[in-house]
Amino acid sequence: MRQKSQSELERPDAASAKAAERMPLIFVLENVRSGNNVGAVLRSADAFAVQEVVCVGFTPTPPHREILKASLGAEESVPWRHFDDMRACLEALRQNGTRVYALEQTTGSVPLAGLGFGGGPDVSAGEEHGLGAAAALAIVLGNEVRGVSAETLESVDGAIEIPQFGMKHSLNVSVAAGIVAYVLRIQWDARPRQ
Repeated sequence: MRQKSQSELERPDAASAKAAERMPLIFVLENVRSGNNVGAVLRSADAFAVQEVVCVGFTPTPPHREILKASLGAEESVPWRHFDDMRACLEALRQNGTRVYALEQTTGSVPLAGLGFGGGPDVSAGEEHGLGAAAALAIVLGNEVRGVSAETLESVDGAIEIPQFGMKHSLNVSVAAGIVAYVLRIQWDARPRQ
């Protein structure tokens, strides 16, 4: 066994990656303060061909120095945009038929596996969560300290959480984004094709 060479990885250039088919998942970063976290989310978004990253409020945007250091060029291959406030962001997403969920531990949250591109049922709630007829799924990732704001929690279609079993019950926002992207990518690739 050996590491693959760069040529064996068959990586597309940034323009080709940006134009390729993307999973209809949008990460919304609500007042994420760290450029390193934004860059790491962009890098995961590139790895899993996420549709878009939306920065809201004081979340930094490229060409921020920390973002560029952590993203390793992913800001060029992943579409991204910025909104000054969450209300305008949610209105724009919903105009395109996007369903919006918060990634947060709440009294009504469902496990990540209960949300997805299959629109599968959440057994505990007796409801369906997921893409359904929506154009895309948007997942709101909150501030590193305060999480998703109370105002946003009142405005989203639901909340999901990543089951955790340790003492801390928290994950770095960029790590959480990578987990969400990976789980939903598996569902996206396994969905029935029409």
